[in-house]
This record gives sequence, structure tokens and C-alpha cells, in this order.
Amino acid sequence: MATRTRFTRADFATILSRYGLGTYARAEAVRQGTVQTTYLLETTRGRFVFRYYENRSRESVLFESDLLTYLTGRRYPCPAPVRKTEGKYVGMYREKPYLILEFIEGQHIENPGLDHKRQLIHEVAELHRLTSGFHSRYASHRWHYDAELCRTLARRQAGRIDTSDGLDKLAWLVRVLRTLEIPPSLPKGICHCDFHFSTILFREGKLTALLDFDDANITFLLFDLVGLIEHWAWPHRIENLDLPRARWIVQEYTDRRALSPVEQEHLYDVYKLSILFDCVWYFGRGAAADCRERRKIEALTELGREAFFDELFGERSR
Repeated sequence: MATRTRFTRADFATILSRYGLGTYARAEAVRQGTVQTTYLLETTRGRFVFRYYENRSRESVLFESDLLTYLTGRRYPCPAPVRKTEGKYVGMYREKPYLILEFIEGQHIENPGLDHKRQLIHEVAELHRLTSGFHSRYASHRWHYDAELCRTLARRQAGRIDTSDGLDKLAWLVRVLRTLEIPPSLPKGICHCDFHFSTILFREGKLTALLDFDDANITFLLFDLVGLIEHWAWPHRIENLDLPRARWIVQEYTDRRALSPVEQEHLYDVYKLSILFDCVWYFGRGAAADCRERRKIEALTELGREAFFDELFGERSR
């Protein structure tokens, strides 16, 4: 939500002329985030959020507006997109797409407590449950996180860096991908894929909104569960997965959405896939022989598939 493009009063007046939202009063750039440009926009009829997509196609934003409309129609806590007077949600300005979203009251909590975390876990499970029937004609315009995409993006990163260490890291990543067991039957659906504190609003202790569906896509539903575990059970400051905390996260999630046997069996593999995607996003960080992602993969391998299952789901009959 960084401010990469500056908008003037005249810019907003032009944009607002396409809506029935009153006239421009003021706007304030939102400094949090790193990718898209976001403004808090105030008009004579209220407050709104203006989101300008610096690196997304119109079709990708249409997918997001389809998803937000679907979710808010089912009372899910997220911002609803605002229609233009012609009836469409996505606008274009200076050849880039934008949305105007409803403003939701709340605060970002940098150090969430146990109850804050529990609420988010439950809402993530509810997101997965609610979107089982969601379809968008624009779904193909978002990346779908799977092994093939990970391999393709890693090759692109290695080519961009163009060093022997980059090639070594690519070779290691491809070798690990070959070891993953991800069956075609593993359930897929909408994942949010970004649980930084700046994407969550709370008010008086209650979660009021999950924001920023910029990375949302159709992938393995376990991907979001892994993301929650990563944030709270294996953050950067610790070297090994906190297994009791990971088990608590899984239990809270399954209170709202039960995991199928195939999901339980292959959470281990999707966890490794998620770590490999982190390697792609931060490909230049750390040497191939000792990058953080390699240490995490090796820690999971040393723990082993059976022990990982037993720690998170309880021992199964052998």
C-alpha cells in the first residue's frame, strides 16, 4: 500500500465524477505496504479507500472485485467495492486499474494477542468454506501457487541474478520440488496469501475486516493454513518450528473447517512448497548453501513426515 503514484485534488475530482459519492473533500496517502498505491478518500458523502494497482492487469483486478463482491454478499468481513455510475467496479486511470472500496473502521495491531489470532484463524477457515462455490471468469489472470509456478519463477529469478550462486540455489530448489508429494485430489480454493498485521483490522477487540486481497488466488487451501503457522509458529527469530503452537493453530482452524485425510497427509508437502515460494520472493537473500529457506527445509526433512503428522494431528495407527 505504498504511495508510488501521487494523486492531486484534480485527479480525484475527475475520478469521482464517475461515481455517485459526492464531491472531493480530502485525501491522505496510506504509507503502509510496499506494492500498490492506497489513499483514504473523503467526500461530501463519507469516507472511502482508493486503491490504485501499480503492477496488476485490469483482468486481475476484475478477479479481485468479483471475489470481494461475492464475499460481502455473504457478510464476510472485508471491504465491498463501490460501483461507478455506469455499473462497473473497476476503473482505469493513466492506463492502470483502480477500485474504490468502502471504508471500514478499525485499527491494525502489530502485536496481536491469543484472541486476535484465534479470530483471524477462524475467519481464514470461514473464507475457505464460503468460497467453495466461487467462480470468476478472470481467475486465470492471477498466479496459482503450485510446484510448476514455483519452478518457473525460480528460473526467472536465477536468470535475472545471473550468478553461479543463483544457479546453485535454483538447482537445489528444483531438487526439493521433485521430492514433494502433492496429489491432484488435494483441495483447492481461494487463499488470501498475505497475513501481515497491516491487512487485518480490529475494533474493540473484534476483527472487523480482512483487507488487501491483492495476492488472493486459487491454490491449495492448505497454503493459507501454512501462512498462519509461519507467522506465529516459525517466525524469522526462531530456528525451528514451534510444534505445540503449530498444533494449536491447526486445531483452531479445524474447529471451523475440518481437514480431509489427504490434506492432513500432505500439509507437510505444502509447507515445504510455501518455503520454496519464500525462496523465490527473496531469491537474492542468502547464499545457496546456507539460506534461511534451505535451513527450514532441512529442519522439516530432519523432523520427517511421520513425526510432523503426529505432532500436529496426533499419532495415527501404524
